[in-house]
Amino acid sequence: MPTKTDTYFRHLKPAEKDYKRSDDGGLFMLVTTTGSKLWRFAYRYDSKQKLLAIGPYPIVSLVDARAKRDEAKRLLAEDIDPSVERKAERRQARIARANTFEAVAKELMEKFEAEGDAPTTLKKKQWLLDFANQEFGKRPIAELKAPEILDALRKIERRGRHETATRARSTIGAVFRYAIATGRAERDPTGDLRGALITPKVTHRATIVEPHAVGALLRAIDGFEGQAVTRYALKLAPLMFVRPGELRKAEWTEFNIASAEWRIPAAKMKMRRPHRVPLAPQTLAILEELRELTGGSKLLFPSVRSWHRPISDNTLNAALRRLGYDKTEITVHGFRSTASVLLNESGKWHADAIERQLAHQETNEIRGAYTHAAEFWQERVRMMQWWADELDRMKELGRVLRKSA
Repeated sequence: MPTKTDTYFRHLKPAEKDYKRSDDGGLFMLVTTTGSKLWRFAYRYDSKQKLLAIGPYPIVSLVDARAKRDEAKRLLAEDIDPSVERKAERRQARIARANTFEAVAKELMEKFEAEGDAPTTLKKKQWLLDFANQEFGKRPIAELKAPEILDALRKIERRGRHETATRARSTIGAVFRYAIATGRAERDPTGDLRGALITPKVTHRATIVEPHAVGALLRAIDGFEGQAVTRYALKLAPLMFVRPGELRKAEWTEFNIASAEWRIPAAKMKMRRPHRVPLAPQTLAILEELRELTGGSKLLFPSVRSWHRPISDNTLNAALRRLGYDKTEITVHGFRSTASVLLNESGKWHADAIERQLAHQETNEIRGAYTHAAEFWQERVRMMQWWADELDRMKELGRVLRKSA
């Protein structure tokens, strides 16, 4: 049993030369001329005498020094050199400090950018990561645990932003999965948070699907008295039912009037794959009128402030508000839902053809490969013609009813 006490080591004084005072089992204290007291462990490994620095006293107490000595002896019993193990631990610690959540997140964002993610998508992801970085960005990613991440996400929840908290968890999880793939973390703790966050209420985009109401909306658009460019955009939105950003950024060079199709490049698409839109004669007629107005610009719908910039995000929704339609009734994006519902309800078209025309991503890889190869193009051409005719029919329906009344 060790005979020396903490009091003994505490009262050791510096001398003209450094000196040692042994404890037990190879543990000793080195007292320097400057008054420093340093714990050391002397041992033999591979027939060589070696020293392991344990730490300064009193930061490392006698009890702690003995525990570290015993741990070193356990490693020796397993034929592991404690000094080599210490260096490995320090190297791992340095790697961990370098591989912070923020550093890994930055690499992942660079990967997303190199893969061609849309600027809007990149901006949304970075906004969520900025919040995470503020909370634990400087921490080694391998050390982060589920409760710490949950505490951060609940700060978002307390503001009533439940959907944002859910999206933040997903984005944080993507960083962890990238860290696992690159050898800097062993697991994704966000998986442990399933069910811990408040489930956001699903709010569907406002849309109109009742034929009489659709007809009334189309007639209101025809009578829009604002900017002509805005009116043409509103007239084309239900006919082509692309996403609002794809519509407002459309360029004349993307349209082939001879083959009656609009080819949207992958860079403009949400799913980052090119998309084709068949153009019915009604659509071509509107485009012909529009070209007389904006054919001098590369854009179909240039802003009134600049011929080189498209109309803003809010232009078309604001126009719908001017027509008397509240945001709970219809949005420009809602034209996609209108087309989806009525095309599916008609029973005339294959569901995959409708989904492909909506440019939705196919989640099943085998099914997606078939859909991508065939694209149901000929059926989509017929479908878009039928849809244009159906819009005309709904528009006339209200007129006939009013005349007969």
